[in-house]
Amino acid sequence: MVIPEQMGGPGRQVPLPDGWRRVAELRDEAGRARDLAAQLRDSTAQGRDHSADLRDEVADERDRGWAAQHTVPGAGGGDAARPEIASLQRAARSDRLCAWRDRGASASDRAGAELDRDNAQADRGAASMDRVHASVDGLTGVHTREAGLVELERDLARVRRTGHRLVLAFVDVDHLKTINDTDGHAAGDRLLREVAETLQSALRPYDLVMRFGGDEFLCAIQDVDAHTAGRRFAEVNLLLALAPERGSVTVGLAETHADESSSTLIARADADLYRQRRSGFH
Repeated sequence: MVIPEQMGGPGRQVPLPDGWRRVAELRDEAGRARDLAAQLRDSTAQGRDHSADLRDEVADERDRGWAAQHTVPGAGGGDAARPEIASLQRAARSDRLCAWRDRGASASDRAGAELDRDNAQADRGAASMDRVHASVDGLTGVHTREAGLVELERDLARVRRTGHRLVLAFVDVDHLKTINDTDGHAAGDRLLREVAETLQSALRPYDLVMRFGGDEFLCAIQDVDAHTAGRRFAEVNLLLALAPERGSVTVGLAETHADESSSTLIARADADLYRQRRSGFH
């Protein structure tokens, strides 16, 4: 499933955490089952329509046979012909009644099939929404940690395959705890949203942004070196200083090494963040 740009950038396929993935799979399975049931209902309805047509043909033939027999010289009104004529009339009425019932059942089946298709479509829509909600952080609109880490693995696989650069940024929101304690958690939430929006606007749509923890974000910036990435985050702090919820971030950077694991890369970015904190730089 492709996540919209405001939810992490176009073109990223965002997988589900295990629990949500199973929910989505069950919804899709239910949708497929309902589609199959709808197809079977349609097939039954077509068969019943065909049966009804045949019954009508038989009824018409019997009507015509009764009319012909009724007008045969020597048979019209003869006592010997009356029981057979009455039997033909009853058979014709029975066939027409069966045809009418079959057409009613066919219409009911088609209505049921249409309802099943509507329900299947609704299930697929619900599954799609589940996927979006499972991969997007509800407060900030960026990737969740689980979905973001899977995306990071894909970015690193691309780096190993192509030899391109990638810089991982460990972003910590400054003084969030103090803001929560003094101005309330609503103010802290507004600042977190401001930081997330600023990161997305300052970086490119295909650069990964995830919420890693309470006041921490991870960003994977493709095809740049650490110096260029540092300038990007200097711009982030300039934008945050002018934002309605004024704030700042401290950033640790780590440029990928050959065949480095994501956990090692994250640890190096975290260590650089700690150095930046100790030096007093943002």
